[in-house]
Amino acid sequence: MTLDQIKPGSHCRIKKLSIGDKLGQRLMDMGVYSGIRVKVLRNAPLEDPMELELDGYCMSLRHDEARFVEVEVL
Repeated sequence: MTLDQIKPGSHCRIKKLSIGDKLGQRLMDMGVYSGIRVKVLRNAPLEDPMELELDGYCMSLRHDEARFVEVEVL
């Protein structure tokens, strides 16, 4: 399952990033890495971007970026 498929209010844990170029590095720089727990807070009115809470802070991520993040639902 990928992060873009998780519904608002759900918790998950990141298993791996399926991308390794500039986007993968940017996600890691923002704190998206394997093992971290994530809560999907909400989607924007038109479904993009999604707001996430991870490691004590909130961030927004586009669905086309979130599809490269493999997760397991908690």
